[in-house]
Amino acid sequence: MTQSRTEGPGTDAVDFALDRASPVPLYHQLAQQLEAAISRGVLVPGSLLGNEVDLSTRLGLSRPTVRQAIQSLVDKGLLVRRRGVGTQVVHRQVRRPLELSSLYDDLEAAGQGPSTRVVRHERGPASAEVAAALGIGEGDEVIVLERLRLTHGRPVALLCNHLPAALLDLDTARLETTGLYRLMRAAGITLHSARQRVGARCATATEASRLDEQQGAALLTMQRTAYDDTGRAVEHGTHIYRASRYSFDFQLLVRN
Repeated sequence: MTQSRTEGPGTDAVDFALDRASPVPLYHQLAQQLEAAISRGVLVPGSLLGNEVDLSTRLGLSRPTVRQAIQSLVDKGLLVRRRGVGTQVVHRQVRRPLELSSLYDDLEAAGQGPSTRVVRHERGPASAEVAAALGIGEGDEVIVLERLRLTHGRPVALLCNHLPAALLDLDTARLETTGLYRLMRAAGITLHSARQRVGARCATATEASRLDEQQGAALLTMQRTAYDDTGRAVEHGTHIYRASRYSFDFQLLVRN
């Protein structure tokens, strides 16, 4: 058993215990222990691991072994190689339960430091799809919102929402400091239920640019129509999320 320690600028020390007699490959042991340190918050977002030569020397491993361990975590989206900077810990993937809640509230509760950039806030005619979802006439006026949601300053989701025009007055400045559902609740709207569909597709060039991804990168998609306690449709949203930084959690119950 080899005990080693490495430190990154601005991070706590990380202890590694590599068992050279184990059938588990050394690269996999190293990758598991790095992942555990990231999960526990010992290696925080922005931490630098140092270059592969330094790590291999400190840990008594070959450079290809260290490179393979790092690459496995790059593939998982936990590390990123930045030219001129080195190998760096990225923000942990956001895991969100599938329930009627605001993304802003969920991120805030998880300590993810959410912020919002309003891309579009205007009124316009409802498309056939939006009209059907909201139970209004095609072409009727609706509030159109498009917002980029960020965590720790990096984009995680692009949100497009349509609301009935007479539902409430929304202020762009407030939309950039809190969640839409929180503003709806403050206006006396009681959210009761929603219909939701989750999917996946590849990012277009425009979406990739806004989300700081490569064109064709995997995106999670969600369409949701929310209803108040009277059964009225109050919001229809079409959202896309970076699959590298975001996932949905499901809880399945057995029905007897």
